[in-house]
Amino acid sequence: MVTPSSPAPRRRLATVLLSGLLAVAAGPARPDESSAPRPDRHPELKRLSRTEEVWVDPRAKTVVVGGSVVRADGPLEVFACLEKTKEHEAVVATRSSARLVHAALLAIGLEPGRPVSFHPDYVAARGPVVDVRVRWRDAEGRDQEVRAQDWVRDTRTGKPLAVDWVFAGSTFWRDPEGKTEYYQADGGDLICVANFPEAMLDLPAESSQSNDELLYEVFAGRVPPAGTEVDLVLSAGQAPAAATGSAADPTPPPAGGDR
Repeated sequence: MVTPSSPAPRRRLATVLLSGLLAVAAGPARPDESSAPRPDRHPELKRLSRTEEVWVDPRAKTVVVGGSVVRADGPLEVFACLEKTKEHEAVVATRSSARLVHAALLAIGLEPGRPVSFHPDYVAARGPVVDVRVRWRDAEGRDQEVRAQDWVRDTRTGKPLAVDWVFAGSTFWRDPEGKTEYYQADGGDLICVANFPEAMLDLPAESSQSNDELLYEVFAGRVPPAGTEVDLVLSAGQAPAAATGSAADPTPPPAGGDR
């Protein structure tokens, strides 16, 4: 039986993530650690790995994660996942493990809270608010940037997602046989719109993971075509938006339109 690690190992591993960055003491190998180094697309920033696309801007206190659009329509469980994990349920697939993004958030001063729990009662994920923005270049070569929420449609209101993500921090699990600790968000739950205890970033509001009750979908018409290269830009956000009710629709332009 696999059981979650206690708070003490969780804090210890968080420290390892921050200090080691590229050499986590426990856990499985990163999916691409044997790959050839990727070109450095942001030489002006501090890159945390030669094979994963995560950069930190210490002055602006932002984290930049490279990826690409994988779906431009359909229901969602996650907004972003590690490539080759949950692309069929996501908008963006990143070229980085969740553990390295977690480490980068620690490096800009954010401390994880606690993941969602369901037993005996539902308790929402909690932690510091993280602002998530998407940057890309449209078909005409123009730079575009929107809030990640603008790419997620609330099926109840027809408007963009009105809740902010929080840094829940996922969970560490220990294999009782191998004595290895795994960072659960590496399975695909990097930035979630349905509640998962494994989520690194989750919504602090109840959101079903049942296929028949999913609350969110890709905001069709606002997302550029699958394969479009994007950067996710993460930074400390403001106080959480209300878990219920709808926020004003900022009405960004369609994908590829003028800002």
